[in-house]
Amino acid sequence: MISAGNNSVTHLVVGDEEQGQRLDNFLIRHCKGVPKSHLYRILRSGEVRVNSGRVDATYRLCTGDKLRIPPIRIAERPQNEVDEAAKQRVDLPIIFEDEAMLVIDKPEGIAVHGGSGVSFGVIEALRRQRPQAKFLELAHRLDRETSGILLVGKKRLALTALHDMFREHGAGADKRYLVLVKGRWMNATQHVKAPLLKYLTESGERRVSVNPEGKVAHTVFRLLARWPEMSLLEAQLKTGRTHQIRVHLAHLGFPILGDEKYGDFSLNRKIKSEGLKRMALHAWRMAFRHPLTAAPLECVAPLPENIRSCIAVADAHGAREFTADNLEEILARQ
Repeated sequence: MISAGNNSVTHLVVGDEEQGQRLDNFLIRHCKGVPKSHLYRILRSGEVRVNSGRVDATYRLCTGDKLRIPPIRIAERPQNEVDEAAKQRVDLPIIFEDEAMLVIDKPEGIAVHGGSGVSFGVIEALRRQRPQAKFLELAHRLDRETSGILLVGKKRLALTALHDMFREHGAGADKRYLVLVKGRWMNATQHVKAPLLKYLTESGERRVSVNPEGKVAHTVFRLLARWPEMSLLEAQLKTGRTHQIRVHLAHLGFPILGDEKYGDFSLNRKIKSEGLKRMALHAWRMAFRHPLTAAPLECVAPLPENIRSCIAVADAHGAREFTADNLEEILARQ
């Protein structure tokens, strides 16, 4: 562990619990309070060494690896700030739990982990709530603005299996999202295959765009309901690229309501004044096999009340032009 205010070189030996973890993820967890941009800079410059040699950020650690970490000054946070954050995030709804894993219904507006200007996230809250837990690690990510199903590994073996599952995508977890978009979506089912490329804005913010030089990205959209100015879709991920659903929809001209990065900013201001103060994207369902037993699991996170209210307002102002047969079942599932 690296302590705050450390001004000397740190040497660490990787233990069994860190076996198989990516080097960048290891540093993000252990160098709490250090911006991720700085951690990636020292990785690129070769200041971080493993067994006296340079390695890539994606290097997976092995038990017994010897790490050299350069001097890093970490700004200390007042203890009461962290304690207050923990109190505010203590009620994380648990959808499923056993000895291997946790499935959480993450609220919108909360990052999955601290860093990049966020002092506290879901994983920090879980570790504070469960000080006796020897191992708690995120199996995947959700954007801060997105709510819904989030998987956490409680054992290294389970976490590794979940990581492998997510890398398989179509052959692994079946991840479904519910999303409200601007406009009248017409196709009952539409496959979107548009490559995505990450880039940084002039201010250093991470963004993604459709670009032929990007990575393959595939989303399946299904129309659930449509109103004169808004549509409710189910999005099924076939690949797992950063901001994939958000960018695919914006590229097609159907931005997500409340999306502050890729959305219709004037419309966002209007709907915020009408009560929708979030991005209308929710990870509602995931079907997969248990990472240790291979038993089939299906987890469902009910649609949040603030998105339901937006649908109710749309219904009050005009009849639905299209409604899928299973819409009421989806909205009723608790």
